[in-house]
Amino acid sequence: MSTDNPRYGLRGRQDECLVLDRLVESVRSGQSQVLVVRGDPGAGKSALLAYIRHGAVGCRVAHAVGVEYEMELPYAGLHQLCAPMLPLRERLPEPQRLALETAFGLRAETPPDRFAVGLAVLGLLSEAAEEQPLICVVDDAQWLDEASALTIAFVARRLLAESVGLVFAVRRSSEMRELAGLPQVILSGLKDRDARGLLDAAWPGRLDDQVRDRVIAESRGNPLALLELPRGLSPAELAGGFELPNASPLTNQLERNFLRQVEALPEETRLFLLTAAAEPVGDVALLWRAAALLGLRIAAGVPAQEAGLIELGAYVRFRHPLVRSAVYRTAPTADRLRVHAALAEATDADLDADRRAWHHGHAAPGLDESVADELERSAGRARARGGIAAAAAFLQRAAELTPDPGRRGRRALAAAEAKVGSGALEGAQRLLAMAEGAPLDGLGRAQLAQLRAQIIFAVRRGVDAPPALLDAAEKLAPYDVVAARETYLDALGATVYVGRIYPEVGPREVAAAVRKAPPAQRADRPADLLLDGLATLYLDGYLAGIKPLRQAIEAFLQATGDDENDVLRWFWLPWLVAGDLWDDAKWHDLSTKAVRLCREAGALTALPLALGYRAFVHLNSGEFAAASTLLAEGDGITAATGGAAVRYPALMLEAWRGGDPDAVMATFDSELADVTERGEGRGISGKGYATAVLNNATGHYDAALAEARVACQYNDIGIYGLALIELIEAGTRTGAYDEATDALHRLTERTTAAGTDWALGVQAWSQAMLSDGETADARYQEAIARLEWTRVVVYLARARLSYGEWLRREGRRVDAREQLRAAYDIFSRIGAQAFSERARRELSASGETARKRGEEPHGVLTRQESQIARLARDGLSNPEIGAELYLSRHTVEWHLRKVYAKLEISSRNQLGHLPISRLESA
Repeated sequence: MSTDNPRYGLRGRQDECLVLDRLVESVRSGQSQVLVVRGDPGAGKSALLAYIRHGAVGCRVAHAVGVEYEMELPYAGLHQLCAPMLPLRERLPEPQRLALETAFGLRAETPPDRFAVGLAVLGLLSEAAEEQPLICVVDDAQWLDEASALTIAFVARRLLAESVGLVFAVRRSSEMRELAGLPQVILSGLKDRDARGLLDAAWPGRLDDQVRDRVIAESRGNPLALLELPRGLSPAELAGGFELPNASPLTNQLERNFLRQVEALPEETRLFLLTAAAEPVGDVALLWRAAALLGLRIAAGVPAQEAGLIELGAYVRFRHPLVRSAVYRTAPTADRLRVHAALAEATDADLDADRRAWHHGHAAPGLDESVADELERSAGRARARGGIAAAAAFLQRAAELTPDPGRRGRRALAAAEAKVGSGALEGAQRLLAMAEGAPLDGLGRAQLAQLRAQIIFAVRRGVDAPPALLDAAEKLAPYDVVAARETYLDALGATVYVGRIYPEVGPREVAAAVRKAPPAQRADRPADLLLDGLATLYLDGYLAGIKPLRQAIEAFLQATGDDENDVLRWFWLPWLVAGDLWDDAKWHDLSTKAVRLCREAGALTALPLALGYRAFVHLNSGEFAAASTLLAEGDGITAATGGAAVRYPALMLEAWRGGDPDAVMATFDSELADVTERGEGRGISGKGYATAVLNNATGHYDAALAEARVACQYNDIGIYGLALIELIEAGTRTGAYDEATDALHRLTERTTAAGTDWALGVQAWSQAMLSDGETADARYQEAIARLEWTRVVVYLARARLSYGEWLRREGRRVDAREQLRAAYDIFSRIGAQAFSERARRELSASGETARKRGEEPHGVLTRQESQIARLARDGLSNPEIGAELYLSRHTVEWHLRKVYAKLEISSRNQLGHLPISRLESA
């Protein structure tokens, strides 16, 4: 296909066409490829998609177009893309097939797990590619509905060993965070030579030189502008340039020129085009049914087809998305109402009730309770298909159409609540403004305050959030005890984030309000137990809080049914508490359950946080590779969803690794600036603890002492106790014995009360560092014995390192080597480079030479290969591994072939005979 063919607007796009040619060739050879084509309207994005559609010889091509005014309809764009492949869904595992069918409205079930839908689409594309290489093109991706955008982006990041190509066209001005980080090409304007050539080829007749120069200048090299700007000009204007319009925004220029062509069509053809523009699924049969209801003749669409504005084949396709938007936006309101009413009537009420309700909503000329009621009922079905964001769209339109002011306010509140849950905070604020003007009752006013406070917390987890949440909780208390107590718990959680920098409302103030609040309606609800336990902790002290908080943690672990919603919403708080109580087993179990529930619920906002906390458990267990894998997964999810990045666990991991201390410190300083600017005082303690660890590892004990002091100035839950350990070690190394002794006293109060092996193990280690003679020796041995029974391998290794260093100073070199060698082996194996180097130096000083950890052997596995190998070793099948890691079974098979080659084995059965250490990653 010639790249100079003006039919495709590709003059001057040879480099971009070569990129697409290579993409198709890679897909044909079995290698997945993803590409995002960014450009201004008219830059040639759609033309490049046409190029790849026509050039993908031997490939199956699937196509979808995002439509601006259908962004709220869940999975609309995904349905366009996948509809031709749906017969292949029978090959998918049943949970994935059911999730896909529910998402596409083929069955009525509970809301599908968004990850299950993503995995189902990944499997569907993979199955289609087994029959024939598959190219998927998505035009105007910035207008995809949220559910489709997240799912397709999810799939794009997990394609690897399938013959699948994904190409997105997106406006340059659109952030489209779901596609961030994917390979991309950016279309700029054509060079003057190419622009002139394209214009001359498109307009071979008389064109005045000055007109040509002006069109080229005003188009700024935009191909569609070059082709469309001269359209509709009179011969005199083309010949002499008379009355050529002044430059205006490009989209307006293009839409005006498209409109000139539309306005030249017969009236019934314009109405036919409007009907097609209002129903972007592209269902030709539906279009004709609606056209018949409007009284349009069969030939009504012919003039538009002859003008090249629309194609009616297997699907309805406009010449360019701007044709569709120009037709719809400029149509008279009365015509839009007629068209939506016809489309609603033409839509099957049983097969697509959601879309029918949506068209009814847009067909309503004014307030209409019956339509609003239909939309409200449809919100539940929309939630089942596309989640809370879809329900929010229906509820919003229902509120807008509601005539009764009180009911309108209540629906606006429900819509705002759904918007908050989906992360659409700006839309939620607009709905709250609508609700605020309604005659709400006391409960409604309290709910309004609650939603405003939740938005404050979501936007900026700073000092404004705790007082707003506390005020909302107190307003809710007379009307809704359950919601009030939940909001009190949110307020306490907000104080955890704000930490040391709260000006007025801190944890004690919230806890005091909890004591005065109505009691829980259920004595065994996890959230209520946690709320009361935290109130006891903050008002009565650490020792008093231990028993009720242990009951709360156990309730979260045992939660089933509806109580699992408490785990999804607040898992991070009991997890922090478990760490504060030195309970490494509960620490592990809570994070494991949180990850599982977030995956099952498709809770994309919460899952990265759960993965981060689970990674921190892996870190303390010395499983740095597993921690990195989970953090990478979390980063991928936040990149796809645009959610807030979870940075603390990654910073802790970098501190313990200690590879490049200067680079790590620079990262810490940058992160600290970010969190303090947001008002998250907890970040100050987190940074102090992490940098203290790193400086203790590298032997910079003065710096470690200074950072540990900062971390220990405030009792941040989950950080304070760990920071005391760093202060004790740094203090004993720098001669700050009084300070270290005081820290030991504070630590011992907590660890003695906690009474776990982790608590008593770090207590004995800390006591040993401040002791001498037989007392120190006994305490070191006790610390090692206790920590060997825990999951916290990093502290076991550090206790051995400290003991070895003390033995060497005591002149007991043989005994020292045993402890130092054990510490060095652990630190080297897990990748704690700075601690490993410290142990190596001490071992050398004891008279034994230790080789530095060199390059990894040729057969070392990557993080993902290691994870897949471990799951295969545990007996999971390839589809089960794919479901666990959100990969297709073909990608799992591809990775396993590489694993077998690296480990020099030939089957998965042999994995079980290898030591677990062979399956570790670099």
